[in-house]
Amino acid sequence: MGRSYDSRWSLHGMTALVTGGTKGIGHANVEELAGLGAKVHTCSRTESELDDCLLEWKAKGLHVTGSVCDVSDRAQRESLLNTVSSEFNGKLNIVINNVGTNIGKMVSDYTAKDVAFLTSTNFESAYNISVLAHPLLKASAAGSIVFISSIISTKPAYFAPIYGANKGAMNQLAKHLAYDWAGDNIRVNTVAPAVIKTPLAQRYFFWQFFEGHEELIETAVSRTPIGRLGEPEEVSAMVAFLCLPAASYVTGQLIYVDGGMTTNGIYFPHKKIKNTMSCVSLYVVGKL
Repeated sequence: MGRSYDSRWSLHGMTALVTGGTKGIGHANVEELAGLGAKVHTCSRTESELDDCLLEWKAKGLHVTGSVCDVSDRAQRESLLNTVSSEFNGKLNIVINNVGTNIGKMVSDYTAKDVAFLTSTNFESAYNISVLAHPLLKASAAGSIVFISSIISTKPAYFAPIYGANKGAMNQLAKHLAYDWAGDNIRVNTVAPAVIKTPLAQRYFFWQFFEGHEELIETAVSRTPIGRLGEPEEVSAMVAFLCLPAASYVTGQLIYVDGGMTTNGIYFPHKKIKNTMSCVSLYVVGKL
């Protein structure tokens, strides 16, 4: 019984592909899955970054390999999946479609080139990687795909309309794949983070928009009941859960990892709440 229970919470013997695994949430996903026992293959467009990460993971005793790949390019996607198939003997348990990027503009300012680039990177790559991986996932007899979306897929955000639309399409794609591939014993789910402390968030939120506007950061935090921004490891923990045998009855779901931001609360001034509660407590015990 003990061994059976433990196996539900382990990825030992499983294989995984994580796209864009050298930074932010992708990096956290690689470490989370490998830390739970999976053999992981990841990719990056930048060879030097990939090499540095591979050395880091080797030093940590994690079983991670990698390829240089731009997943928006058809030939490179196909080469990546051929490598994965060869490395894992034609079987794959897990695919994490993590790659994503943004160009910060108002909706009317995007060029056709901008839209094509964002759509090919954020949506089409995830769709095509999933389709290419389908035979390998089916061959494993226990497959799981997780798409990394965003709360912007369901809530509008400043300077990210095409990114949000791409992620919304991803949400819907995941539901269709969950329906179509359930008979192949492949589960498909989506994780939608809020603002997480990653290079992408720093580039498009902090550096570009929040520099010198600390009140904007405070506003974002004030709309989050937990009262802070998220960490990559808090997203990767949910991703890993969805890949575990323990999640065997979970498919077709969109799960927010957002500190409660999508509860549609309006304002959560934590300092004021704490001060107010202190006053209430003092009043209750007869101190005021």
